Amino acid sequence: MPYKLWRQVLNEIKMAAQDYYQILGVPRTGSADDIRKAYRKLARTYHPDINPGDKTAEEKFKDLSVAHEVLGDPEKRKRYDEFGEEGLAPGFDPEKARAYQQWRRQSAQTGGDFKFETGDFTDLFGSAGVDEFFRRGSAGERGAARGEDIETEMDIEFLDAVKGFQANFVLQRPVACHICNGTGAKPIAGANICHECRGTGWKTISRGSVGLRQTCPRCRGSGRISAAPCGTCAGSGRVVRKETIRVNIPPGAETGKRIRVPGKGASGGRGGPPGDLYIVPRVREHPLFTRSGRDLTMELPIMIGEALRGATVAIPTPTGSVKVKIPAGAQSGQLLRIKGKGVAAHRSEAAGNLYLRLMVRLPKAGVPKEAVDRIDAAYDEDIRKDLRL
Repeated sequence: MPYKLWRQVLNEIKMAAQDYYQILGVPRTGSADDIRKAYRKLARTYHPDINPGDKTAEEKFKDLSVAHEVLGDPEKRKRYDEFGEEGLAPGFDPEKARAYQQWRRQSAQTGGDFKFETGDFTDLFGSAGVDEFFRRGSAGERGAARGEDIETEMDIEFLDAVKGFQANFVLQRPVACHICNGTGAKPIAGANICHECRGTGWKTISRGSVGLRQTCPRCRGSGRISAAPCGTCAGSGRVVRKETIRVNIPPGAETGKRIRVPGKGASGGRGGPPGDLYIVPRVREHPLFTRSGRDLTMELPIMIGEALRGATVAIPTPTGSVKVKIPAGAQSGQLLRIKGKGVAAHRSEAAGNLYLRLMVRLPKAGVPKEAVDRIDAAYDEDIRKDLRL
């Protein structure tokens, strides 16, 4: 593809991509606290539990979760600010990206509009193109390629998401072939040294003062040409196997917010590192608790006498039953806070709180009229005095 056309396509893609700052509604200069507050506010609005069956809200919530995952992480935010979404791709090499940008600046100063002898931008990086060049390992890795990431969904009970837990997770993932050890060549057949790269697995292309290395297109970085492909993996170097892994789900898992399990994705090629496993939780609703961030809320029914005189009652929490004192004169809808009984603490995040919304319940029948009259007589003001237009 001619470079000018390639650049036009790239610009269109960048314009179509969503900006994470715009998704959260914060400026690029916003602080970490601004980002956290914006996410919590919008997450409460678009959470699937609040908008059941609303696909638009569900997609918006997923976008918010991804944006917060990036901008809420200082290192990811730094790479996003410098390189955009490309900088977040698995295996992205910032040093090579910066070297390429420097080469572009030098080319602009000396050669105008990036003129190449062939007129084709991919001639600089080989048939793989610029994106694949950035994802390559260093020359010392002899063409090693990082494995792909795997993403899977997981249903999680509400209280498990609040407290965190460990679970055995069964998945199918590509791993290195045990017959050829990931080389893709039949062991007994042997292999010849690649004459294209002389066994190094990479080639060097020089443009002016900048030298760029790319994986050898003939041997694909192995340094050798297989005489015959491995019959077990058909020359791919990988086979799919079922594996059971132990996964730690941290406290505070949220629907749509991915959990990363390092090194449990597909195995890498030619000795490269494996990809990561990403678990996308789907947290089930709870009959008693609702959640907002790291805080929980529960309605607590109380009797008229408990509201008038005050009382001490036992209530359930995610970590067991506790006793709570209801103040005398409590009003229906009043909130009581139980510190630290919300989502469990995790790393730098403190435990959330449990809020009790008091709900005064009237008896269904059997209340003497005299008792009702005495209660009505106890009101010393018009309770509807503020209901005026």
